[in-house]
Amino acid sequence: MSLNTEELYDLIPSVYRQRDSALGEPLKALVAILAEQGGVMESDIRQLYDDWFIETCDEWVVPYIGDLLGVRGLREIDEETPFTRRALVANTLRYRRRKGTAAVLEQLAFDATGWRVGAVEFFERLVANQHLNHIRSQALRTPDLRDSGALELNGSAFDRSAHSVDVRRIASGRGRHNIPNIGLFLWRLQSFRVMRSQLTEGGAADRYHVHPLGIDAPMFNSPHTEVDKLERTEEHHVPIAVRARLLYDELEQRRQSLVDGSAPMYRYFDDRPESRAAQVFELFLDNEPVPPQRIMVCHLSGWQVPPDTRNYTRINADGSSTTVAMPVSAAVDPRLGRVSLAPAQAGRAVRLTSSYGFPGDLGGGPYDRQASIDSVFASADWQIGVSREIPPLGGEVVATLVEAVDAWNAQPPGTVGIVTLMDSSHYEETLTGASRILIPEGSQLLIVVGDWPQTAIPDGPPGALQRRPGDVDADNRRPYVRGNVDVEGTAPADSLTPGRLVINGLWLEGNLRVRNGHLGELSLQHGTIVPDGFRLRVPSGNERLRIEMRRSICGLVSIDSDIEALDISDCILQNDGTVIDATQTPATICTTTVMGRTRVLQLNASDSLFTRRVTVERRQQGCVRFCALPVDSQTPRRFRCQPDLALEEAGPTDSEQIRARLRPAFTSTQYSNPAYAQLGRGCATELKTGAEDGGEMGAYNFLKQPQRLDNLHAAINGYLRFGLEAGVLFEN
Repeated sequence: MSLNTEELYDLIPSVYRQRDSALGEPLKALVAILAEQGGVMESDIRQLYDDWFIETCDEWVVPYIGDLLGVRGLREIDEETPFTRRALVANTLRYRRRKGTAAVLEQLAFDATGWRVGAVEFFERLVANQHLNHIRSQALRTPDLRDSGALELNGSAFDRSAHSVDVRRIASGRGRHNIPNIGLFLWRLQSFRVMRSQLTEGGAADRYHVHPLGIDAPMFNSPHTEVDKLERTEEHHVPIAVRARLLYDELEQRRQSLVDGSAPMYRYFDDRPESRAAQVFELFLDNEPVPPQRIMVCHLSGWQVPPDTRNYTRINADGSSTTVAMPVSAAVDPRLGRVSLAPAQAGRAVRLTSSYGFPGDLGGGPYDRQASIDSVFASADWQIGVSREIPPLGGEVVATLVEAVDAWNAQPPGTVGIVTLMDSSHYEETLTGASRILIPEGSQLLIVVGDWPQTAIPDGPPGALQRRPGDVDADNRRPYVRGNVDVEGTAPADSLTPGRLVINGLWLEGNLRVRNGHLGELSLQHGTIVPDGFRLRVPSGNERLRIEMRRSICGLVSIDSDIEALDISDCILQNDGTVIDATQTPATICTTTVMGRTRVLQLNASDSLFTRRVTVERRQQGCVRFCALPVDSQTPRRFRCQPDLALEEAGPTDSEQIRARLRPAFTSTQYSNPAYAQLGRGCATELKTGAEDGGEMGAYNFLKQPQRLDNLHAAINGYLRFGLEAGVLFEN
């Protein structure tokens, strides 16, 4: 703002400032309020000019600008959702100039939903006698059974084979190949890139799993951005489990081109310095990048060991041939997520930059979590980094979590501190016993995954850098901690300011336990405690403890004692038996998927999915609203819950069929699956749109998928050619 508090205060005559100083400066406090409000007004005046333009306007202005262009009928979507209608309005005139083309339909659908989209004109895929003046050489009646790469695409958005006529309507999701049909294939899963991740040994030396839990999981493509609006969507543009055949063909062609002296093909492994596209994966041995031509792509179900060299034939100018041995460092299986080193590379440290698939920003992951960091930690007075890649640095950076916790435990009460995990390494450590986390009275500790950037020293020499407490970039890393973690609050029992522990972005394979003591708050944000086997436990004590869980994945939540509150939102909880066991604790559960039995003292729940029975001890208080839960659950009063609502509207008939139809169905309930806890395609519409805001019930409500689909249907019809009909088809 143009005037700050001091400048405004200096405009007041000195006699009044002297009297104000004698009274404790109440006038100066009033001037500070006026200066603050003046700054708000000045910012608003400046924003009024920015609101004239779609590129710079506030989000609430976007529908008004769209109305001027005739862009109407779009549903409101929360600003917290990682999606905006800004691009849809900004590109409206461009769309209308190219109305009816498949490229525009793809871009329009992408701007309307935020998902990658492939448009397929099914009339181009029909078996038909061709006119001699309009020959389509690519439209063959029978597929080439020798082309294994093309056969893998059968039935997908990239299927190039011809089909007979299907007369069912495509809008119903059943029909496809017919003259008026346009298919819009959507990829709902997101691709998350993990930088320089440590791999998990696969049971023997020089064999590794990409997944930290040592299980098989597919590697995903890192989507490339289209060069222009008219470029059609191809496989390398979408977040999809990458096909091994494509990677194999590209690397084989590169090795052969190096032998022949010709130009190699660049698509998934574009390692040229000028390239802006990320490689599908990058392998590092002893922190040195391995050139793509030294990597083999093959099937490693039996942990085959690649050879140190692979022979290729070069045809000379005189017609003779020469055998050239190309070196090989490792083999990678993208379908299973496995890596095997060649014998000559045995014993070298392996790291991998790659991508995995997941429905959204939930659980421990490398996505941006900066907005979730509490502002109180911006003024932290103590911070330490933990890294296996950065050498120990004068007490600022250590190599183990135990060292970091020991340094924190030595801090005085009232400290606000941060422990930052700065890489994607594996930490097999146990923070129990003498190494448990202590939270003294008035202290607050944040254990966060991210970077601790170096900043310039104010008024220091040029190039001088420092690490300042409170600086955190909470993204781009996914460390893995294996071991149990204990936390203990050491404040006196009658203290009104007990300590607080916040864990943000951590992926833990172990139990998190709150020991007997006096802890004020435990907050688990954007983290993962591996379900089905591990748990969050409060055995006894801590009567004033408040447990908060946000955007997290967890197994059993077991609270044996009477604590103040359990607050869960946007989470996935899974356990074979009971998943929430807190019969002495009042609970608030919002937009959460609970796969297991629930037992609590008191319950307020909304927009959540409970797959098994819910038992509430105190049913005179609380409410369950817009939820799905078994009808035999013992809960407080319910409001617009399923299947109760459907049974009430249908009457006494067909109750068993209604209960069966409204039972939650998931794409997968296996934690390692990319579509974990995603509502299945056959899930009832009442569950997909049954939340209070019209979105889906459960943990992925924040994605606003029904609203995005409604916007797609509202926007697409005006851009179809006459007589054509579009249908939405989900690829994942």
